[in-house]
Formats: sequence, C-alpha cells, structure tokens
Amino acid sequence: MFEQTFKNLDDILHKDAGCSSELDYTEQTSWMLFLKYLDDLEYQRSQEAEMMGDDYSYIIDKAHRWSEWAAPKDKDGNFDHNEAMTGSDLMEYVDGELFPYLKGFKRRAASPNTIDYKIGEIFGEIKNKIQSGYSLRDCLEKVDELRFQSQEEKHELSHLYETKIKNMGNAGRNGGEYYTPRPLIRAMIDVVHPKTGETIYDGAAGSAGFLCEAYDYLRQGGAAKKKLSTSDLTTLQESTFYAKEKKSLAYVIAIMNMILHGIEAPNVLHTNTLTESLKDIQPSHQHDVILANPPFGGKERKEVQQNFPIKTGETAFLFLQHFIKMLKPGGRAAIVIKNTFLSNTDNAAIALRKELLENCNLHTVLDCPAKTFLGAGVKTVVLFFTKGEATKNVWFYQLDPGRSLGKTNPLNDNDLKEFVTLQKAFGDSEKSWSLAVDNLDANTWDLSVKNPNVDDEVKLRAPSEIIEEIIALDKESEGILASIRGLL
Repeated sequence: MFEQTFKNLDDILHKDAGCSSELDYTEQTSWMLFLKYLDDLEYQRSQEAEMMGDDYSYIIDKAHRWSEWAAPKDKDGNFDHNEAMTGSDLMEYVDGELFPYLKGFKRRAASPNTIDYKIGEIFGEIKNKIQSGYSLRDCLEKVDELRFQSQEEKHELSHLYETKIKNMGNAGRNGGEYYTPRPLIRAMIDVVHPKTGETIYDGAAGSAGFLCEAYDYLRQGGAAKKKLSTSDLTTLQESTFYAKEKKSLAYVIAIMNMILHGIEAPNVLHTNTLTESLKDIQPSHQHDVILANPPFGGKERKEVQQNFPIKTGETAFLFLQHFIKMLKPGGRAAIVIKNTFLSNTDNAAIALRKELLENCNLHTVLDCPAKTFLGAGVKTVVLFFTKGEATKNVWFYQLDPGRSLGKTNPLNDNDLKEFVTLQKAFGDSEKSWSLAVDNLDANTWDLSVKNPNVDDEVKLRAPSEIIEEIIALDKESEGILASIRGLL
C-alpha cells in the first residue's frame, strides 16, 4: 500500500541537488516520517483524552505541528494548496524556524527518557539537506499520505523502512555498519531466547535491528508463544530495550526504526559507549541479555583505551569488554565479531580470550561465511556466552549455505535452521563439533575454527579445468570491451 509512496520519495530526493546517496534519502525521509508520526500520535492521544473528558497537553505547539505547516487542510479535510508554504517560504520556515524550535526540546525536556528529549536530540543532529522548496513540498505531500494509526500500517511502514536501511547499508562502504542481516539476528535471538521482564541492551545500536527483531519476537510471545498481558506490553514499551549509538545518522534511524516497530519512546542514548569507564558501571546498569554487532577495525584514542583493563586500539575488543561488564551475572549475550578475534596473537586478543573463557561460558561459536555482511570485507563469527561460569566446552558450527552469498542472494532464515536446531543439544554433525577448553594452549588460548570433519588437504584443480576458466574469462572480457566500444 505504501511502497509506491516510498519509491516516489526516493525519486524526488534523487533529483534534488542536496541529496546524493541512499544515506541522504533515508536521513531526509526519517525526519519527515518522525514529524508525521508524532502528529498522528498526538492527534490519537487528544481524541482518547476527549473521549475520557480530559484535556490533552500537546508536545508540539500549534504553529509547528505537521498538520499546520506541512499539510494544512481545508474545512472539508482536503489538502489546502492556498495555505501551504512552498518554494523559498517553506525553506526559510523549515531551516530558520522549525528546526531551531525542535532542537530546543532537548534543553526544555524533563529527562532523557522522554519523547521531548528525543525530539531535541534528533533535530540537534540532523539537518535539512533538501535544497529546493518545491522538492520539499512534494516530499511533504507524499509523507502525508502515510498513516500510523493501526498496527498493520505500522508493520508495513516498518518493513519498508527496513528495506531503506538495507539499501543504505549496501550503498555505504561498510554495509555491516548499518545493516546486520535479519535472518542472522533472528537466529541469535532464538539461541539466547529473551523473556518478557528481562532487559535487552545493544551498546552499538546502529539502526537498532537487534532491538526491533527482539521486540517482534517478544511481542509474539517469545519461545513459548504465550499471550501477553497489558502489563507485559507496557514492560516491552517502557523498560525492556536499551541502546547507545555514537553516530548521528544511525541514532536518528535507530529511533525511527524502533518507533515504526511500535516502541513509542525508545531508550536510545546518543553517546560514545566507549567513553564510559568500566569501573563506573554499577550493577544497576547491567542487563539480562545483550545482542550486538559492534564496529570493527576502528582505532580508539589512548584516553578512551584508559577506560578498559585490557588496552587495545581495536574498537570491537573494547566493546567486548564493555559487553561482558554490562551483563548481569547469569546474563546471556550474542555478539558478532571478526573471526580473527579467535586466533590473533597480540597480547590484547590473548588476554581477552582468556578473560572470556575464565569468567563466562562461551558455549557456542557460529562461524559465518564470507559476504554475510554486504560491503564488509572481513569474515565474522558470533560469540554466544553466559556470564559468571567458566567455559568447559565450546561448540562450533560452520555455517555453509552451499552457495556464494551476495546482494541478490543474501542469507535467509532457512540457511540457519540447522544451526538453531543442533545448538539446543550442541549436536555433532559434518558442520559442528565441540572443543574442550582443557585442550587449549594456555599461552595463546587459540580458538581458531578448525572443522575436524573436513579434510584439510587442498584439492588441486586439473590444468585443463584452469585453462577452460581462463578462456571463458577472456571471452567475457572481450564481450564487455565490445559493449563499452559500442557506447563510445
């Protein structure tokens, strides 16, 4: 129903000089969607208050409500073109009046957990990049066609928004930064099986895919599929999901994504998680479940490294220390990390593996195939562990979907079915095996993925096969060059 509206929005933004990529399209769509959502929410609440004979106190003042400036209506409820600002008038209002007003909410809000504070944060970080007031007017009219009233509408919008995030991930240099494949997230949730009443945390939230999928999982009753009570639903809304995100664009998208999934005032903090010293994390800050795909390959400054007992510039290793500390005793985690963590020989990697094995039960390692993350050149594993008990055995599963993954052939839920099934009893198979920690080298704690069920011997290809492939590639190159010549 709304798919065409999203396509039309992208077409308008594509033609505007201020927007140059999928990242810009998603960012600009996000702030408009957010204000439209807010207007629908406020209208709904005012109607409910009226039915109860109560007064409703609006968050946004009348002059700056979506229904006043973005989509004014005439007395018959139709769009009023005579009242609607456009061109330079619209740009002056949005950039000079609306954004500064919305940014001011952060200063005026009672606490960071309020929707008022989130409004201030979003509009303090995001800028209107659309340069043409006529393009902006077209976008506003398209966004106004969307409705956030029913659960079905929100579900469809959340699905379309997820597709935008996926495209944005594909457009970026590092797709994994914005988009973790949803089948992988769902398998991680199936293994960790969070329960209503537990708190779930992601300190490197990105677009909040982990929290949105966990919300959907719990909303449907979790592993037991039990019907949720009204108090369960309130718990899910208000005191289950917690996140931190450093980057401005990802922060805005995380909030929008959680809102579209049905979480009205997401507990997402805009902060660099790693600037918090591990010594300052109190038991009251800890969580039952952690699901995350922290950024890897980054280099953190010396003063940030001082917050951690194991000093390293590798961002992912600092995040792993943070996550271990942020887990309650008995808490469960599933963390994506690059596979070199299992075998790196530097002092930090060895110390971190030792810490993980001695203070947590690293019960499962899922070895992911190449190109699981589009745009990311590294291979990854998922670490599943429980805090507060030493590891005796690690169960490995080598995920092999039997095909090369790519943009048109991504990971799907079926690819992970066997992993989820076998993991329940740590079953052995051609793709899975167990490793006793007692057998590890205590100098290196090397956990490399070495499948004992696969013959290590490299099978050399026949010379004739190699020659055939070279001939085929030469022909393919000739065809491409001929096509290019035809264009000149």
